[in-house]
Amino acid sequence: MIITQENYQQLAYEKMDNLIPAIVQHHLTGEILMQGFMNKEAIEVTLTQEKVTFYSRSKSRLWQKGETSGNTLDLKQLITDCDKDSLIALAQPNGPTCHLGTTSCFPESNFNQRHFISILESVIASRKDADASESYTAQLFAKGMNKIAQKVGEEGVEVALAGVAEDDAALLGESADLLFHLIVLLQARGLTLNDVMNTLIERHK
Repeated sequence: MIITQENYQQLAYEKMDNLIPAIVQHHLTGEILMQGFMNKEAIEVTLTQEKVTFYSRSKSRLWQKGETSGNTLDLKQLITDCDKDSLIALAQPNGPTCHLGTTSCFPESNFNQRHFISILESVIASRKDADASESYTAQLFAKGMNKIAQKVGEEGVEVALAGVAEDDAALLGESADLLFHLIVLLQARGLTLNDVMNTLIERHK
């Protein structure tokens, strides 16, 4: 169930002394960032301010993640499980989540390929309005849609040629180039790989 201002009172607060465990998950990559506890007031503040806020058991008060460091967590969605006694907060981190300076409080959980493609997409999106001198990606965006589309076409041909006439390493390299330029093209049109995935899902039904 998606938690809103209208239904957060329905959670099973009584099961754990009015505290509900909450896992924070990166809304794009799915990476687990941290875990904390929320009471009714923390949930209300989280929903109202759209900043992930916990109840600190050690300080006995509300604690907004990043209130000192500035590394806040922008709430995208708050959901509960079937028993309404635990939460997942989907969020966009603004800097490292852990006080030790790591992206996650669970640093041993390395990114898998699905995580990385989302990270790559975020990096590419961040270059859309950057100075063209700063990176190759920014240069591509500055050259406009026709040039980006041309690069996708060129990379597609190179993938086909590598598939027929070259070894696996060459095919993988050209495929990586094609995927990168495809993401740039989608971003230039205001689209994402999620949109492509949704199209594939619809076709699979």
